[in-house]
Amino acid sequence: MSIIEFQNVSKSYPIYAAPKDRLQELLTLNRLKFHTDFWALRDISFDVRRGETFCIVGQNGSGKSTLLQLVAGILAPTSGRVSVHGRVSALLELGSGFNPEFTGRDNVYLNAAILGFSKAQIDSIYSRIEAFAEIGDFINQPVKTYSSGMVVRLAFAVAIHVEPEILIVDEALAVGDIYFRQRCLRKVHELRGRGTTILFVSHSAGDVKAIGDRTIWLDGGRIREIGETDRVVSKYLAAMVEKDSAYLELKRAPERAKPSAPQAPEVVETIPNVDHRYGDGRAQILGIAVLDPFGRKLGSLQPSSSIVVRISARANDMLSMPNIGFMLRNHLGVDFAGTNTTREGHELPPMQPGDIYT
Repeated sequence: MSIIEFQNVSKSYPIYAAPKDRLQELLTLNRLKFHTDFWALRDISFDVRRGETFCIVGQNGSGKSTLLQLVAGILAPTSGRVSVHGRVSALLELGSGFNPEFTGRDNVYLNAAILGFSKAQIDSIYSRIEAFAEIGDFINQPVKTYSSGMVVRLAFAVAIHVEPEILIVDEALAVGDIYFRQRCLRKVHELRGRGTTILFVSHSAGDVKAIGDRTIWLDGGRIREIGETDRVVSKYLAAMVEKDSAYLELKRAPERAKPSAPQAPEVVETIPNVDHRYGDGRAQILGIAVLDPFGRKLGSLQPSSSIVVRISARANDMLSMPNIGFMLRNHLGVDFAGTNTTREGHELPPMQPGDIYT
């Protein structure tokens, strides 16, 4: 059964070249048009099943936040129909729904009351909200004195304790520290287990893959892809890598030395825990090994430990500016470390088809 349904939904915003154009349009009773339409969403149709974790990915400006605001009832569609069946708890823009002049405690009671909770009901969950937020005595201070991380902590704590049937999270975890992010992801997994429907927006592919049942990829306000999370995220990442490669090509200096890439003396030939690839096939990762400083393979990492990551890559096409990188992810799917050769200042030589570099 669908708890959220979009049917041919579009959303536009009027863009005025100057403030006077808005007034002129009003004076003509909208008979004359003095604006252009910006379509944040065009012809969007999908449904979300009850208990499903549905993720939304896409570049900035692709329509992700607009879509969530339509679900939350903050915006109305320009055309089409949005159907939502269930109590919605939303973490949208940072601090939205909080009065900065009120204390954290006052805002907890205000937000829960808006969702239909009585004072007695709020009293019964307040201690759990305060404990999860972990902001100490700041709970009794005005929200305007909070850091962005403290605002998110309190907002998330409220959202998950008001028994939502639909939880909306829009990039809220991006400003939290890794400890809080992991606690939030654990709570999200717990809510999933209880049958809560979750709409989740993040630029972190790791977070999306860790919790998503299905994912929609928005591009320029339209659906580019929708379906199983690993497949959609892989296609999205491949498109971003291709776009970044094109950008690097544009930045490439016209005159550049072209030494051949050396054959690596020790090629790594295994890739653990990977069952799919993405990209355009111009290069291929042959193997990855995570080693300690003495060259011994590691199965797990300890905090503050030193490691060596060996990656072997083969060029299948001419690569003028190769860049090899990696990302480390914990058991919850949270990215916690990563780098690449360009970031480390190691400019690799161009690679010819068949060259292998480690």
